[in-house]
Amino acid sequence: MQTRTATTPAETPPSPSRKAHRPPMTILLSCLLFFNLLCFLLFALDKRKAQRGQRRIAEKTLHLATLPGAAPGAWAAIFLLHHKNRKAAFWGVTLGLTLLQGAMGYFAWPYLQAPF
Repeated sequence: MQTRTATTPAETPPSPSRKAHRPPMTILLSCLLFFNLLCFLLFALDKRKAQRGQRRIAEKTLHLATLPGAAPGAWAAIFLLHHKNRKAAFWGVTLGLTLLQGAMGYFAWPYLQAPF
């Protein structure tokens, strides 16, 4: 007569593929943090170039840097560095991008919560 021993999930060693698996939300948040930091640094570089009288980074480039979910980084740079804080047109475009990102996040949230 054979005896069967039950193995519980705790006894089974994790496979290499499962061990390296990272939840999609962690990857998404890491990417957002990276893009926000990059956007902030780009604004800081433009501010430094402005103070030194050097050739500046185009506003279009700053807006494109804001586009991939980096609106908080852009607003942090505007308020903390006092950069581009007097230009109403720049504020308007940045506000529009912020609202667009907020709407995309609102409608994408249910899909981000689904198990993968």
